Formats: sequence, structure tokens, C-alpha cells
Amino acid sequence: MARLFVDGMNVIGSRPTGWWRDRPGAARALLRQLQDLRARHPASEDDLVLVLDGRPLPDLPEGRHDGVLVLYARWPGADAADDRIVAELELDPRPQEALVVTSDRDLRDRVTRLGARVEGASALLRRLDA
Repeated sequence: MARLFVDGMNVIGSRPTGWWRDRPGAARALLRQLQDLRARHPASEDDLVLVLDGRPLPDLPEGRHDGVLVLYARWPGADAADDRIVAELELDPRPQEALVVTSDRDLRDRVTRLGARVEGASALLRRLDA
């Protein structure tokens, strides 16, 4: 089974839903959708990992939340969540079994060099909407 890493803000930002007016709310909404996906397909992924930019939300600390592991970028700034995803894959003994969801070309290149597969944000959003 694959580990599924979701580049949270990349997925959130791929649709003009007004997410920029409430970034924490958009992150919570994506988490709920991923939790629903996990509930519908409990055996489909060993790990479902949502990686977010910014400071940890007070009500959403790092850790497992109903089957979804939430991680945050370790520092502020551009590509910080990308760096966290890459760091997690570098620690993974089987990165070739990981699937990273992002539409970010640079992150795509970085993770495929580690052996991971990549799926665009729109493919995940279609599954979440189904």
C-alpha cells in the first residue's frame, strides 16, 4: 500500500473557492474531506498525510486526526511544506511506494527523484468530490 502525501495549500489553492479569506477554515475542510475519503476506503492507504504551511492551528496540532496524519512546515516561507514532504520521503524506507499529491512542478521533480509517484491536485479533488 502507498503512503499518500497531500501538499495541502497546493490542493486548497487549486480552486478559487475564496479559501484566501479563511485559510484555517480551508485547511480544516480539506482535512474533513480526507477523513471522509479514509472512512470510505479504509484499506486503500497505509498512511494518509496532510502537510500544511503556516503555524499549527490551536485546534489542529501535528498528529493523527481520525486516520489522517497532519504535519506542518517546519519554518515559514516559500516551499516550506514542500521541504517537509521531501524530508519525510527521505526518511521513508520505501519512497517508491509513496504518492504525492501536488501540482507544483518543482516539488514533483524533487519527489520523483526520490522514487515517489505524483498525482495532480485535480485528480485528488475528483476523488474527494465523488
